[in-house]
Amino acid sequence: MTDISQAATTRTGALSTLRLAELQQLASSMGIAVDAKMRKADLVSAIRERRGGGDVRTGDGGGRPAQTPRKEQPAQAEQLAREEGSSGEGADDKGGPAVALDAVLDRAQAQREGGRTRRTRRAGSSAGAPRVDEREGSGGENRQDQERRDQERQDRQPAQEGQDDQPARQGDQRRDERQDRRDEQHQRRDGRGQDGGDQNGGDRSQQGGGQRQGDQRQGGEDDDDGRGRRRRNRQRSRDRKRGRGPGGEDQRQGGQAGGQRDVEESYSEEDVLVPVGGVLDLLDSYAFIRTTGYLPGPTDIYVPLGMVRKYGLRKGDAVTGAIKAPQDGQDHTQTVSSTGNKRDRGKFAALVRLDSINGQSPEQARQRPEFSRLTPLYPQERLRLETDQKNLTTRVIDLVAPIGKGQRGLIVSPPKAGKTMIMQAIANAISQNNPEVHLMIVLVDERPEEVTDFERTVQGEVIASTFDRPAVDHTTVAELAIERAKRLVELGQDVVVLLDGITRLGRAYNLSAPASGRILSGGVDSSALYPPKKFFGAARNIENGGSLTILATALVETGSKMDEVIFEEFKGTGNMELRLSRHLADRRTFPAVDVNASGTRREEILMGGEELKIMWKLRRVLSALDQQQGIELLLDRLRRTKHNYEFLTQVQQTSSVRLDDED
Repeated sequence: MTDISQAATTRTGALSTLRLAELQQLASSMGIAVDAKMRKADLVSAIRERRGGGDVRTGDGGGRPAQTPRKEQPAQAEQLAREEGSSGEGADDKGGPAVALDAVLDRAQAQREGGRTRRTRRAGSSAGAPRVDEREGSGGENRQDQERRDQERQDRQPAQEGQDDQPARQGDQRRDERQDRRDEQHQRRDGRGQDGGDQNGGDRSQQGGGQRQGDQRQGGEDDDDGRGRRRRNRQRSRDRKRGRGPGGEDQRQGGQAGGQRDVEESYSEEDVLVPVGGVLDLLDSYAFIRTTGYLPGPTDIYVPLGMVRKYGLRKGDAVTGAIKAPQDGQDHTQTVSSTGNKRDRGKFAALVRLDSINGQSPEQARQRPEFSRLTPLYPQERLRLETDQKNLTTRVIDLVAPIGKGQRGLIVSPPKAGKTMIMQAIANAISQNNPEVHLMIVLVDERPEEVTDFERTVQGEVIASTFDRPAVDHTTVAELAIERAKRLVELGQDVVVLLDGITRLGRAYNLSAPASGRILSGGVDSSALYPPKKFFGAARNIENGGSLTILATALVETGSKMDEVIFEEFKGTGNMELRLSRHLADRRTFPAVDVNASGTRREEILMGGEELKIMWKLRRVLSALDQQQGIELLLDRLRRTKHNYEFLTQVQQTSSVRLDDED
C-alpha cells in the first residue's frame, strides 16, 4: 500500500485525468470495493484515502498543491525514495498494486500527450507554415524565463486551509496540460532550429511564435485550439484579399485600399483582347460599363475600383478599353433581371486595359474641371429654332419664348395638348440649325411607340425607359443621362437635354426612394422631390465655354393632387416657360400655345434692341385679345410671311402701338 502511495505521489494531478473505467480498475487492484453507481470524484477520494491521506501538500500543509517543474521530478522521486528507505517501510516491495497503478497512469499520460501532439500537428499543418521559428539559444532563454515566472507566481499564491479537493485537482490538471504543451513546443522548436531553419526571418517568426504561444497558454481545451485555427484561417483569408504574398509582404503599390492589384494590367502578350466601350455607371461599391445603353445589360463590363481611382473616372464617362476574350465554351454575358439585379450569374468580364476617356487619353482626362465648380451665367447665345415657312411651331416659340444655350425651361402642358409634337419639332430644329450641339432626348415612363417614333425622326441620342418598366429603371436612366451630359459640358461642349417628362420622373422617385416619414399633400414624400430638382437644376450656361440646356415637360390639369404638388415645386425654378392650352388643342389649333402665359426671363439678353421693341408691341396687341383670337391672329400673319424677320418688319410698320420711349 505504501508503494502505491509513493507511485502516485509524484503524479499528483494524474488521477483526475483518468477515465471512470480506468479509475474503477485501479480501485479494484488496490482492494477497494467498487460500486457501479460510484461517481468519478468518489473513486478518486477513495483511492487517495486508501493510499494514505490524500494529496501531498507543500509549504505549511494547508495550501494548494505546488506545481513541481518537470526537470525537478527525478530529484524529488529520489528524495522520497531515500526518506522511505530510512523509515524502513518495505520499499523493496515493488510489485502488486504499485505496478498496476504505474501502468494505468503511464497509459493515461501517454494517451493524453499523444492526443495533444496530434491536435498540435493538425493545427500546425493547417497554418501552412512552421508555427515557431526561433534560434535555439533564444528558445532556451525564453523557456527558462517562462519557468521562472511560473514558479514565482506559484510561490506567491497564499496557502488556504480547508480548500476543496475538486478545485485543487482542476488547477493541477490545467497546470500539467500547460506545462506539457510548453515542453512539446520547445521540443519542436529546438528540433527545427537544429534542422536549419531560415535564420533571416527569425525576428518576425519569433514575434509571431510568441504571440501564438500566448494564445495557446490561455486555454488547453480542444475548443481553444479550434478557435485558434479559425482565427488563423480568417487572417490568411484577409491577407489573400488584401493582396499579401506568401512572404507576408503587401504586394499592393500606391497605398490605395481596394487594391492597386486591380489597377495593374493582368494580361500577357498571349492573351487575346477584345475592344469594348460604353458609358461608365459608378455606384457605391462597384462600377460597370453599360455597353447596350443606359440600363444594366447582359454584356456589361466590370471596372475595378482601383482603376476608377487611378484614372479619376466619373459617372457618365464614355470609356473605351479591352477585355480578355472568353475561352472556348465560356461566355461572359450574364443574366440580368428586369430590375437590374444580377442573380444566378457567374463573373462579369473585367476591364484589363483603359484606352480613352471621353475621346481623350487617361492622362488628359485627369486635368478636366469638375462640373460643380464651373461658374453659371444667364443664357447669352440664342438657339434659333426657325427652319422653314411651314413649320409654325418653332417660329412661334422663337417669338414668344426664345431659347438660349444654358436655358432651363418648362413646357407646361395638360394631357393631349400636343407636347410630344412640340418636343419633336424642337429636337429637329436644334439638330438642323445647331449641329455642334449634342442633343439628348430622355423619355421617362413613355409609350413604346413614341420611343420608336423619336428614334426614327430625331437625329439625336434617344434614352428611354417605357412605362412597362419598374420605377427604378426610370430613375437609373435619368441619373446616368444627366451625368453623361455633365461630363460633356466639362469638356466645353454645348448639350441640350429634352426630358419628357419631369412629373413622371418625380413619381418614379416617389415610388423607388426610401421613405423619409415626411409626406406632403397628394402622398408625395418630401425626399422624393430632391433628385428631380437636382436633375433640372443642372442646366446652366458656363463661363468660358460650355452649356447645358434642359427643356422638360410638366403635366398639369390631370386631376391628380400629386402632379400639382410636383409642378408647384418646379414652377419657380425655370427661367423659361412655354404653356400649352387644352382648350386650343380641343379646337384643333396647333401649336396650342398660350401666348400671354409663355415667356423667357431676361429675354433682352437674347434679343436685339429693335427686335425686343417690336415684340413688346406685338404682346400689347395680343394681350388685348382673348386666348383663341390671339393665337389665330399670330398664326395667320406667320403663314403670310416667309420668315420671322419679315413678320417683325410688318408688325413694326403696321402697328399703331407706341412704347413709352418712342416719340
